[in-house]
Amino acid sequence: MDKQTQVVMFSSTAIALYGYDQGMMSLINTNFNYLYTMGTAGNSALVGLVVSVYYLGCALGAVLASRFADAKGRKPGIFVCLVTASLGNLLMVVMGLGVGGIDAVVPVYSSELQEDDARGTALAQEFQANIFGLNMAYILNVGVTHSLGKWNQWAWRVPIIVMQIYPALLFAVANLLPETPRWCVLHGDNERAKRSIARVFGKDQVEDRIKELTEAHKKEQEEGRISYSDMLWPGGSQFHPTVVTVMGQVNQALTGYGAVSVFGAQIFELLGFDVTTAEFITLGNYVFYSAMMTVAWVLIDRVGRRKLMVFGAVWLAVSFALLTLLGGLAYNHARLSIPLLATAIPGVSALYLATAVFGISWLVPPWLIPTEIYPSTARAQGASVSVVVWGLANCAVTFLTPIGFEGLEYYLTFEENQEFFKAAAETDSWVVSRVVDGEFKVLPQAEVEEEEEVLIDGEGNGSHGKKRTERRKTQKTLDAHEEMAPLLGRSSAR
Repeated sequence: MDKQTQVVMFSSTAIALYGYDQGMMSLINTNFNYLYTMGTAGNSALVGLVVSVYYLGCALGAVLASRFADAKGRKPGIFVCLVTASLGNLLMVVMGLGVGGIDAVVPVYSSELQEDDARGTALAQEFQANIFGLNMAYILNVGVTHSLGKWNQWAWRVPIIVMQIYPALLFAVANLLPETPRWCVLHGDNERAKRSIARVFGKDQVEDRIKELTEAHKKEQEEGRISYSDMLWPGGSQFHPTVVTVMGQVNQALTGYGAVSVFGAQIFELLGFDVTTAEFITLGNYVFYSAMMTVAWVLIDRVGRRKLMVFGAVWLAVSFALLTLLGGLAYNHARLSIPLLATAIPGVSALYLATAVFGISWLVPPWLIPTEIYPSTARAQGASVSVVVWGLANCAVTFLTPIGFEGLEYYLTFEENQEFFKAAAETDSWVVSRVVDGEFKVLPQAEVEEEEEVLIDGEGNGSHGKKRTERRKTQKTLDAHEEMAPLLGRSSAR
């Protein structure tokens, strides 16, 4: 096996660790002993908070790891991240620190040891391993859950323990791989860079590649070292690449597919399937996901990143729109007299379609972009910005998803829409929220002085008579619902 293949295999195993983490939580979130241990219910906000803390750790880990990798080397950075991820079995946020660091450093390490025209293919192959990790975690979860039961603590502890396989494998082979020549040149160690080039690309390419790297480094030195302010501040030399990087990750998160990875079984339950059936349909979806990644690494260097993302965005919008419609019909099938399978099966197909499109077009490009559009002196920093945005965006998605499962319903009738706007007009405020069974509440606001013009009759009934202006002080709170119900056009008894 040549060194470039070894690098791909190593990077694939590291990225598989990230996939395993996502798949690991999918069924752990439905384990009754786990929920009892955490002191929460299945769809409560705390479930989303526990997962989202992991993504916050990823965001912080990306920044710390990229700075360490810039100073000490890509390989030492990976070592530190592996140690942190291994210790992370103790605390979710610590695991996030390690995995976030791996997500930031490994794509940079891999891209700097690949040919320019094969970089996309290599990263796509590595992310196919990411889906392998997700499948491994989910299959293990299904196996222990159905053999031990959802009340058994080992049904959720075993998958967490097995995660140690990945750091162990990576520690075992990491010393076989070289440091990247680009980092060596960046730190003035040209002899080490030459040895790395010889090991990875062959001795015949040493002179040409070392010349190319030293000239590029000299040019970057003349332009000055790039700081985070150059990347994040409008008008900075690298602000435009940063905007492209940020929006790539934001849009990937807003596809919602991160929630599918973590809460897949719950989504199929919302389509009307029982728990066991939903778990096996989710497993089929993950296997399909892995297969579709083959199409991704075949196309990404042939079709290009931009075209895949544009066409993928269109089909993802269509897929999730269909899923939303079919999910609503399944949720209301009894009231609408529709057979459940008539909506549930097309709903499964819509989500499988979204899976295929996401895997082919949107999983890899946002991770590849920062490794290709920044100069070498800012590449690790760009990758860290990418992971920070990915971590924060997925933190929001995974935190809000179970809240949405618990609190949102499909559809809003025309009459309810009319009452919403009528209530807003009558209270002279748009800060009005719909709650269960069509009732409304006034959200908290600061205490304000307001002048109100009212019509009163001689007995103070407020319906006819002369106008009187009165000044009053109001404190709007959630507890004011009973008091405000008559103004909102609904009786408090409703």
